[in-house]
Amino acid sequence: MRENSVNSPFKITICGIDELVDHSNASVTHVLSILDPTTPEPDAFGKFGEHARLELRFHDVIEEFVPGYDSPQPHHIEALLAFGRDLMREPEGQAHLLVHCHMGISRSTAAAVLLLAEARPASSATAIMAEIAKVRSKAWPNLRMIEIGDDMLRMNGDLVRAVRDRHHQLARALPEVADFMRDNGRERELD
Repeated sequence: MRENSVNSPFKITICGIDELVDHSNASVTHVLSILDPTTPEPDAFGKFGEHARLELRFHDVIEEFVPGYDSPQPHHIEALLAFGRDLMREPEGQAHLLVHCHMGISRSTAAAVLLLAEARPASSATAIMAEIAKVRSKAWPNLRMIEIGDDMLRMNGDLVRAVRDRHHQLARALPEVADFMRDNGRERELD
């Protein structure tokens, strides 16, 4: 039986590119940067202290093949999870992970869900999703990333179900966000 609460072994910050400058003095030890393939590296990283960093580049789409877009692929999630294993080598409570994507809503929150699921395999998927929603209230995790990671972490669809529940909760609370997702090819998250 999985635990219904999560005690994260590291501090988690999730943000968008425009918010990076707000975290330059936050003693971040690890940065996961998820950018569109042609987006330049954010200037804000010049103000950060020394940290471990992984940069992944793909678009915020949820289908495997979308013409003109690079979708999240298994090799991206493998790299993300390897980065998480490196993060877990830090003494508990001493690491500070900053995850960012363009807006800090979809790719970054999906990555944080996967990293926390990897770090705390005894925790329920629902508890993991709730923890990430506490960190980033507008979390709408990218479903394709979650589907790939759920499979790699052998979660038997639990993460997918928890994230889809989150999508439905947020869609009811913020219908304009649901409309935006539908208008941008993300209707499968709302099925």
